[in-house]
Amino acid sequence: MMLLFKPSSTLAKRSKPRPYQSFSESLLIDSIEATENLTRKWISPDLSPSSSSCSLSSIFSTDNRLEGRRFVEVISSLQYAIQGVMLVNPESHKLTRAHNLVTIAMKHLEKEFYRILKSNRRNLDPESVSVRSSRSFNPRQQVSIYSNVPKSEDADVMTDLKMIADCMISSGYENECVKIYKKIRRSIIVESLSKLGFENLSFGKIQKLEWESMEKNIKNWLEATKIVIANLFDGERILCDHVFSSYVSIAESCFSDITLDSALTLFIFPVSVARCRKTVEKIFSTLDVYQTISKLLPQIEEIFSYDSTSAVRLQAADSLNSLAGAINSMVAEFEASITKESSKSSIPGGGVHQLTRYVMNFVVFLADYNESLAGVLTESTLPLPEDYAGELGSLSSSSSPVTTRFAWLILVLLCKIDTKSRVYNDVALTYLFLANNLHYVISKVRTSNLRVVLGDEWVASHEGRVSQYLDKYERIAWGEVMTSLSDEEAVMEENVAKERLKRFNEALEEAFRKQSDWVVPDSKMREDLRDSVAKKLTCVASSFYEKHHVETWEDVVRFVPEGLGNYLSDLFLGTGGSCSIVPSSLKSSESGRSLSESGR
Repeated sequence: MMLLFKPSSTLAKRSKPRPYQSFSESLLIDSIEATENLTRKWISPDLSPSSSSCSLSSIFSTDNRLEGRRFVEVISSLQYAIQGVMLVNPESHKLTRAHNLVTIAMKHLEKEFYRILKSNRRNLDPESVSVRSSRSFNPRQQVSIYSNVPKSEDADVMTDLKMIADCMISSGYENECVKIYKKIRRSIIVESLSKLGFENLSFGKIQKLEWESMEKNIKNWLEATKIVIANLFDGERILCDHVFSSYVSIAESCFSDITLDSALTLFIFPVSVARCRKTVEKIFSTLDVYQTISKLLPQIEEIFSYDSTSAVRLQAADSLNSLAGAINSMVAEFEASITKESSKSSIPGGGVHQLTRYVMNFVVFLADYNESLAGVLTESTLPLPEDYAGELGSLSSSSSPVTTRFAWLILVLLCKIDTKSRVYNDVALTYLFLANNLHYVISKVRTSNLRVVLGDEWVASHEGRVSQYLDKYERIAWGEVMTSLSDEEAVMEENVAKERLKRFNEALEEAFRKQSDWVVPDSKMREDLRDSVAKKLTCVASSFYEKHHVETWEDVVRFVPEGLGNYLSDLFLGTGGSCSIVPSSLKSSESGRSLSESGR
């Protein structure tokens, strides 16, 4: 017998079929519930879309950071679920509820994004970001790769910003996210430039500045630029590329809008400097500006590698070109000023001319910029006398334009010094003047970066010329003294010999008197020259004394040969003393001391 089973009313109720729910709708419900749970905890109870969604506490504070990141993950899951339902059941009533939750969450994330950027200005300072981070750049990519982010509070802050930015942009809130970011980060750049003391001056204002004020502005620019490029802009690029690493175009847009105006302003200033009235005294400040941009150019091209920031790269290149032209003009003006120097007065005692000191000090300072000048200097068009056409022959045919130009500058000076040597009526003094000045030039070259520029061959060649000048000086200045004791006869009568000795005494006194005001400023050169003269005089006198046995000629003998070095001890000091000859009966050391004292 068949039993009929009649389900109870309760069982029938349970067996009533439930409406079908897709996987996407189930996922959506779960996401809605998770989102509502978090919003109830962290946002005020009013969950309507029009609510200001005031946070009860910052969900991304140090203590709550994990909750904040879970909040972003839940919102991302909700967004994913919404997209799934839209594909299978776009009319689902649950979508409205989900969209309202997204709106509330985005308002909250927008405020959190603003709060993090605002409250972490110190941690997110571009300079700090640049120093803390290491960044490798691939020129084929539009965005630099941010790597090795340190495990610290600062790195956590940057990670939070990236998570919020990714969530807001993927949820359609790109404009709100980018607007906040640009506003806060741009203000930091402007504020940083102001604190660095950089003043944006128009070309008209720069033209009116006194040179002292101009130098101050250039100094401020130099200090600011090194920090701005190496730290400020570099750090900003790193931060943009990290926060918006998932959206290349947005990263480019943010970095460009934040930095473009400030960067262009920074590199327009050098162009104004280059266009100012060009005077020689401005060349070193101009070179400082040129050198700074030149050294920073690789970084500038890397940091501003976006197409939208190409104007910065072009402006930096234009600044270099303008500065290079100005530097060449100032070097040409400097050359011309050497040839136009028209002072007629001679330097007392044949010392170093003030033109030599001025030019060499200028060239020494210029040589410190030789690496920067390699891409700047062009050949001189200044003509030289035909006698000096081969003077650059000591330089190698492969010498750089910088080496050739520096050698040319010194040659222009030496030509001018040669002209000025002709104001001396005494030929011996002319050669002493030339030796002093050329020796000063060589000393400056040897003890400065000029030696690297010109090379040892140049130094050796010009040292040989100094020796030639000094040899000619000795022959002319002391020739008569040397020949006064010449003894060509095998036997010389005593009275003739005495006359020769008298002539020697007179010639020695006259030569000393004549040269008592002459100077050799360099102490080593002075000692070497005195020793050379004394040695030759001693040799001549000793030979004559020995040959003619003059010990008994007390009425004629007025010095001992061995004391000549001391007799000449005051020579080339420009003291204007006289050569007092002492009796031969005194010892040579005493004779030397007496003469030296009377010479003062």
